[in-house]
Amino acid sequence: METITVERFIAAPPKAVFDWLADAGNYTRSFLVLRSRLTHPGETAPYGAGAVRLLTVVIGWFQERITAYNPPHDFAYLIERSFPPIRHEGGQLKFTEVEGGTHVTWTTTGQIASPVAAAPLTRLLLKPTLTYAFGNLLAAADKALTH
Repeated sequence: METITVERFIAAPPKAVFDWLADAGNYTRSFLVLRSRLTHPGETAPYGAGAVRLLTVVIGWFQERITAYNPPHDFAYLIERSFPPIRHEGGQLKFTEVEGGTHVTWTTTGQIASPVAAAPLTRLLLKPTLTYAFGNLLAAADKALTH
């Protein structure tokens, strides 16, 4: 398993940053996300705990369930199904108020589900791809909220 962490400062209040990133419909503002669909709404908010979202990306697709939803502090998710297949232990986005805005920390732990060479494939392919993708999504949030 590999843990990936991407961090970014966004010059906007935590509530605005949380709301933007919790709504996966915004993810299509990144060229990497081709389609986002909420297939099951959450218990207390559309993208809240229990929500299921389907993301089609340039390299495949992910079905994710929101497992925790604590606005404006954090939310967590679990990839339940994907192509290419990934064994996922969970991901979390944390939003910390700092002077002038919000510090976002996006962390996920997973591995390519392959019977052969899963660890090297994860380290060489999945980790750099997701690091780039998370950074790109945080940049899209920054642009949407501050420009």
